[in-house]
Amino acid sequence: MDEENGPFHDTLVVGSQVNIEVESLNRRVDEICVEVDELEQKLNGVEQFYSASNTKQSNTPRGNSIVKEKDREKSLGNFKKRQQDAANREAAAAKRMQELMRQLGTIIRQITQHKWAGPFMQPVDVVGLGLHDYYQVIEKPMDFSTIKSKMEAKDGTGYKNVRELSADVRLIFKNAIKYNEERDDVHVMAKTLLDKFETKWLLLLPKVDEEEKRLKEEEADLQLDIQFAQEAAHAKMARQLCFKLDKIDMHLEELRDTVLQKCRKISTEEKKRLGSAIARLSPEDINKALEIIAQNDPNFQAIGETVEVDIDTQSELTLWKLKLFVKDKLQTQPKSSPSTGVKNEIKNENNPNGNNKRKREICCALAKNTSQKKSKKLPD
Repeated sequence: MDEENGPFHDTLVVGSQVNIEVESLNRRVDEICVEVDELEQKLNGVEQFYSASNTKQSNTPRGNSIVKEKDREKSLGNFKKRQQDAANREAAAAKRMQELMRQLGTIIRQITQHKWAGPFMQPVDVVGLGLHDYYQVIEKPMDFSTIKSKMEAKDGTGYKNVRELSADVRLIFKNAIKYNEERDDVHVMAKTLLDKFETKWLLLLPKVDEEEKRLKEEEADLQLDIQFAQEAAHAKMARQLCFKLDKIDMHLEELRDTVLQKCRKISTEEKKRLGSAIARLSPEDINKALEIIAQNDPNFQAIGETVEVDIDTQSELTLWKLKLFVKDKLQTQPKSSPSTGVKNEIKNENNPNGNNKRKREICCALAKNTSQKKSKKLPD
């Protein structure tokens, strides 16, 4: 017989085809595993975000929570408009702060034009005046020329607000008051100019307080917008994850069915062992086993307190699904927890001496069994 056309050649062809199919299935499983890993990382990020959000909400008083929820509904309604207005608000705030800085600059010019301002216009000449202990007493020297340079800075090192500027003006005079004795002229001059500055500052202070309050409210609104944007992004991601997980679950089910359809037929002895194994399951797992049967047999009904299952009439696909399910459950089930109190009978025509029926309590309506463990390992 020609080997190229004989049984040996046919066996090689069949074996090669099987190997190709197995490799294809393994590649598909690997692709799904990679996709699941990616989805798991995204899911962890979503869980962390909502966990942190729940922690913040749990620390919020109940009354405030109601107000926050109302604010949330209101803000979500005009969220896009608020985003568009954010840049305008920021520009307006910067303009208002510039006006306050200008007004404070006017006050500073009035102080520096005073006849006693001379000693405070430039840094203290520590070496020339022989003030050897000056830096031991004064931690941060300050003068009006330094303030002017900082006000004119364009590299981001300038004053951010009027309170920073006013603090440096005070520092000039407080340093002089601290270092010089009370009877010294510089001490008296510094104290006099400081009093004049504080008097003028009090006239500007209401505008400063109003602006700071306004900035604080706008900052709170901005943070709320950011939070809503994050929630919207994570909600969208969660919906996408659910869709992708459902799709993966469907692909796994299809892949599982493909694999099971190519499995060998289950023997009579295996059917006997399967029937006995199902009887050892917990009541909950027995219900799941019945769901698997109903899933693959439209004519099967698990209604009432007694259910009759004929193992021999089940399809090979159903039998393999049951076998894998039972194997997994019995491996994880404690040895001391058989289906006590639940009487289910799996009928097998090869076991005529067994009872044909067992009673079980119907705990829930039949639903698609999506909680079965998906395994990369192919069945034997």
